[in-house]
Amino acid sequence: MYQDVYANVNRAAKRGERVEVEVEIYESADSLTAQNVIRQQEDTNTNKTTQSGDTAGSRSCRLAAVFLGMLCVLLLTAIILLWFKFDNLNTEIDQLQTSYTNLAAERDQLQTSYTNLTAERDQLQTSKSNLTAERDQLRKERDVLLEYIPELSQKTQQVWRYFRSSIYYISTEERSWYYSKTDCGVRGADLLIINSREEQEFINKELGSTEAWIGLTDAVTEGVWKWVDGSTLTTEFWAQNEPNNHEGNEDCAITNFSRAKFNNASTWADYPCGHHVSWICEKRLTGP
Repeated sequence: MYQDVYANVNRAAKRGERVEVEVEIYESADSLTAQNVIRQQEDTNTNKTTQSGDTAGSRSCRLAAVFLGMLCVLLLTAIILLWFKFDNLNTEIDQLQTSYTNLAAERDQLQTSYTNLTAERDQLQTSKSNLTAERDQLRKERDVLLEYIPELSQKTQQVWRYFRSSIYYISTEERSWYYSKTDCGVRGADLLIINSREEQEFINKELGSTEAWIGLTDAVTEGVWKWVDGSTLTTEFWAQNEPNNHEGNEDCAITNFSRAKFNNASTWADYPCGHHVSWICEKRLTGP
């Protein structure tokens, strides 16, 4: 009986062990099942998190791409605007260069005009001085004319000599150059104007040894000899060492100078205009 009880106890013990083993197996199975469920849930959460992260990352990438695209557009727009601005500046620089060139040319023209106007002013000043001197001469001639008109009107007509296209009157009196010029004017003539060597030789022959005034003077401008009609001296027959403006007051010319060489056409000399010698009037004929 004891053995049966022991055997039952052993069987009971074995059964208890099997129960415990079974319980442990069940408990292990349940634990594994719970762990698998938890792992699956974690995997699901991880996948969701990953998917959520991927979705957020994709959205960020798209936003960055859009931002970079807009930035590129803005940069391109800025570059285009700067290019147009640069092109406009180049155009303005070219226009300014052209304006500068034109202004420089105008400045040079104005400088030239100023120089020309200055020269013209000086010429006008010289002309004014000459006209003033001529006015003074005309006043002297007027005074002489007023003085001698009564005497000239009483003179009888003298003999005129003909040579080529002119007639000549040789006075028998001796007067100043201004009186002689006035006398010729009253006779409708001028003091002698010599234009050729032949005319000079004719006058010398007619005068003989007499000195006579001719219509030549440098009273307006010293050293610039002009005929009474205003023409410039071109044909000259000055005696040796003449004109010399002796003592600074010899402004009128004579021909047939007594100190000139014999048989020489060059017989002119300058004398003081107030000196008294004979004179020759010349009247040019308009017809044959």
